[in-house]
Amino acid sequence: MPVRKPAPATARRKSEAAPRPDRQQAILLAAEKLFAQRGYHAVTIRQIAEEADVPLALVAYYYGPKQDLFHAVFAHWGHTIDERLAALDAVPKDPADPQTLTRIVEAFVFPVIRMRSSPEGQFYAQLVGRELAYNSEESDRVLRDFFDPMANRFIDALHEVLPHGTRAEAAWGYQFALGSLLHHLVDDRIARLSGHINTPSDPAAAERLVRFIVGGLRAALPVPDKKTSKKR
Repeated sequence: MPVRKPAPATARRKSEAAPRPDRQQAILLAAEKLFAQRGYHAVTIRQIAEEADVPLALVAYYYGPKQDLFHAVFAHWGHTIDERLAALDAVPKDPADPQTLTRIVEAFVFPVIRMRSSPEGQFYAQLVGRELAYNSEESDRVLRDFFDPMANRFIDALHEVLPHGTRAEAAWGYQFALGSLLHHLVDDRIARLSGHINTPSDPAAAERLVRFIVGGLRAALPVPDKKTSKKR
């Protein structure tokens, strides 16, 4: 039986460096999980490699430095932003229809709640709620690249259906709505505060959250009183 000669070193290196989608995905999922659980600055590349069960060098090979891997996690979930914008585009922007504002808020909230309740979206939703609230260089880059364009689309829509307020006031409304949504994504305290009746991040609370945000927007941007406007 002929003896097989070992492959040349060059061929072995090419084989070892060849792209492996399973390893690449494992690194991304490991980074997402650890960033969500511990925070960006508390996680090392070595810990990500160990969680993904890959050689340390592969993390840099596929994604570069840690800040680029952090950015790649959000790029991977870009389709959730597309889903929210598609839902927003489907809303008829009729200020005279009292349901228009509710539909805009539903487009903002419901896709995120569905993602949070899915096994594959759980860590990402926690990551969004945890990391994007902090003013860091890494989170600012993510916000500018992925979330600011979407935010401006929703602010424009809010201003369109609440035209009695300025766009700057609509921007405040968006930020307050965002704060409510992010808190719902990450808060576990509701269980204790409710005597363990309420479930943290309960998808069933989505409609209640929408009503809360809609009510807040209407209170923050009230329609001017017609009698007062005439006197002026």
